[in-house]
Amino acid sequence: MKPVWIIDDDRSIRWVLEKSLARENIEFKSFATADDALRALSHDVPQVVVSDIRMPGSSGLDFIQALHQRHPLIPVIIMTAYSDLESAVSAFQGGAFEYLPKPFDINHAVDLIRRALEQSQRKLGEAEQSDVIADILGQAPAMQEVFRAIGRLSQSHATVLINGESGTGKELVARALHRHSPRADKPFIAINTAAIPKDLLESELFGHERGAFTGAAATRHGRFEQAEGGTLFLDEIGDMPAELQTRLLRVLSDGNFYRVGGHQPIKANVRIITATHQNLDERVKQKMFREDLFHRLNVIRLRLPPLRERREDIPLLAKYFLQKSARELAVVQKQFSDAALRHLSAQDFPGNVRQLENLCHWLTVMTPSHMIEIADLPPEWRDEASENAAALSGDWSVALAQQAALALQRGEGRIMEFFTVQFERTIILQALQHTNGRRIEAATLLGIGRNTLTRKIQELGLDNQGE
Repeated sequence: MKPVWIIDDDRSIRWVLEKSLARENIEFKSFATADDALRALSHDVPQVVVSDIRMPGSSGLDFIQALHQRHPLIPVIIMTAYSDLESAVSAFQGGAFEYLPKPFDINHAVDLIRRALEQSQRKLGEAEQSDVIADILGQAPAMQEVFRAIGRLSQSHATVLINGESGTGKELVARALHRHSPRADKPFIAINTAAIPKDLLESELFGHERGAFTGAAATRHGRFEQAEGGTLFLDEIGDMPAELQTRLLRVLSDGNFYRVGGHQPIKANVRIITATHQNLDERVKQKMFREDLFHRLNVIRLRLPPLRERREDIPLLAKYFLQKSARELAVVQKQFSDAALRHLSAQDFPGNVRQLENLCHWLTVMTPSHMIEIADLPPEWRDEASENAAALSGDWSVALAQQAALALQRGEGRIMEFFTVQFERTIILQALQHTNGRRIEAATLLGIGRNTLTRKIQELGLDNQGE
């Protein structure tokens, strides 16, 4: 292991740190100025740096900047007698591992150095793979089985059905299947069939001819045509309206489809991958999903485990999402303490991987220190008794904001309509489930009239939810 560098113009500070590190058998080098350390940096590299901010000549912040231009993974602990907000902010913006105000407790300082050494070894060991880290991460046996299935399907055009709870990463798996298939150089087109109103979904999938209906001013290519030669991913297939299930079955049976208002068949050379959080076997038994379509889609089935079934992957995912958030926000990456990771690994995460990603994004923005402790988590995550309620109440707005931002970045159209439909569909479904399908009671709880609820049920294709 390389030495710890101590940089401080105060000889007594250097002496105290030197004696303490020597007692702990930690190798070190000392410098009285940042300029001396900068010169040494041309031919030597530290494992960790402990530096003052204000010194004659170059400052500690100048040294951090120069160090991280050459060696961005080396942790730096900043010391200063000027315990003010400006110095702390400057230190962290410059990439400091931790901020240590003088006078400090020497045992606390040594503990910080040990943590920085552990991080340095860990990050340098991960450096080679950090730039090429996969979209889907997991060391748990259930995830390894998913990876093996993707590998076995790499030369296949087979239809795949992906089962998994919301937030488990079904679209990521679909994209991986496409990326590792013979169709990888062709389009991957994704559509959430539950998020589009029933009367628009047919045109969205199959396109329409000019004049097919009011407002159809020009011919429009649907998602099947856009995905020609590639892969069409149909998310939440279990919510597809019955009449569209029939049309999809016809495409899968004879390989042809018609645009809305069209009379000429169009050949479809598209691989279909579908996903759902629902139990399609049960929906078939309940006559809510066509059995013949189910058999067409259920050629290869993959099950994505919820995060609570792969807790050993939570530390790996959490570190990756902190790295991703730091990169997106152009800030220094933060780290979880061992205690914080153990605490998170014990949580159920009803929102699965997506919920963990949202939490890491929040922590990247809101945590004041470089090291994330349990005390830095939002209150609902510190209080285990209320974690599930919190996940259902506080987390959704963060997820909504992120999804809206992604939709805007992709330049998608009708964003307000898209998310409004999702919101109304979710609230109405929950109300109907709560009242066992009793619409009058559901309308009262929602604060709307029964006629309004009936109209929305029809518009959203929820007619099967009962009276």
